Amino acid sequence: MRNDISDLLTFISKDDLWFGRLQEVVAEHLMPALEEFDLEHDELDEVLGEPWPGVLWGCGFEDFLSRQYEDGNIVDLYLKRRGWNETAPNRTYFAALRDTPVSLYEVSDVKPGMSMVLKDLLGDAGPIKVLEGSATQSLKQWDRIVVRVIAEGDAHVISGALLAFSAEASAFLFDGLSAVLKVDTEADVELTTDQLLQCAPIFTSAWLFTALDRALSEDMPEFSNADGDDIVFHDLRFPFAKGVLQKDIAACLNVLNGFAPDGPRRWVWLAPHGNQSPMRGDSLMLDSQTDGRTVLGHLELKGKSLLINVNSAARAERVGELVMKAADDRLRQPLTTIRTVQQMMAEEQDERDFEDADEVPPEIARQIIQEHMDRHYRETLDAPIPALGGKSPRQAARSKAGRAKVVDWLKKLENNSAKHRNDAIEEYDFGWMWVELGLQEYRK
Repeated sequence: MRNDISDLLTFISKDDLWFGRLQEVVAEHLMPALEEFDLEHDELDEVLGEPWPGVLWGCGFEDFLSRQYEDGNIVDLYLKRRGWNETAPNRTYFAALRDTPVSLYEVSDVKPGMSMVLKDLLGDAGPIKVLEGSATQSLKQWDRIVVRVIAEGDAHVISGALLAFSAEASAFLFDGLSAVLKVDTEADVELTTDQLLQCAPIFTSAWLFTALDRALSEDMPEFSNADGDDIVFHDLRFPFAKGVLQKDIAACLNVLNGFAPDGPRRWVWLAPHGNQSPMRGDSLMLDSQTDGRTVLGHLELKGKSLLINVNSAARAERVGELVMKAADDRLRQPLTTIRTVQQMMAEEQDERDFEDADEVPPEIARQIIQEHMDRHYRETLDAPIPALGGKSPRQAARSKAGRAKVVDWLKKLENNSAKHRNDAIEEYDFGWMWVELGLQEYRK
């Protein structure tokens, strides 16, 4: 078998020098995170569960196979002494592992149980079709993974150690690469094979730091927003005064500084540029950002009301004063619903349970959802989007810089949809949006 490493492991374990070196390399991958979280290696199984301790060991092992020491490389030594006892595919595979660096890849064109296309986000190589059975059963369009891609004849396969990277882990990785290699990870990065081989432990550390942080945060943490306020969700409903229309309120909101259109009849309330907010080290911050500005709240015109969602009492008071002053007597005093983080989570669980118990025939529910998504996204193509600098997707796609932003925006939409628990949303085909915007070549 291509990945039968049993004889190679036996060879290493019988040599104290090389076995010690293997342990040292594995420690480079694991110890920074273990020391940070005050854990022993044998506690990984309890904290992360299977199969992660083995996968993480595999990351260190594959890195060890590529290491060059003064007295040589373990793969070269093994093939010289025991290569005659190995199959030709195994010899080829070990040599490829020796020479192939780990990298961060973007997943596309997933065919479960068969293949996927991987794009190296740290190099200049084009997309590569990879034959893969098990990993393709769970990976989704535009996921990111860290793995070694190995040429095998005219085809490509992946190594045994694969880590799925979240946005948080990717950011951690780019920070680590920037610090070690002194490269600008904000720009397009093209790292050499030697650089990637040198930085292999950083990839594992980025995944492990974020995975341990998530796994060990079992208790409900304290939450705050970027202003330092405790998170308490406020839903404000401002009824229209008699005779007032949606367009009247829209005109008032459009002239307010800090209120950016976010689609038909929707706005986001943004903090000023360069606003420095207090941070609390003992809590998690829930606020999001767009174009470097903190999102303070969301507004929507619905029926005969203006709906506003913010996450603190202070923001609820501020936004209420702003819109009431701008609208003058066009709005009545708001009706307010207040919910804690725990209550919000419980409500979301109740909604999921209700959806699971829904007796609407699946084919009807699928059609309703997909028609709704079609209408929603068709409107969105002509709506200003904060992530696109306030331009609509159609407008942004006309320039080179704008196209790059639109591509990233589309990938996030598609990836989030692919991970949804509702099958109709998970399977929604975004292909028409790429075609509509003339960006289908970037979807490959």
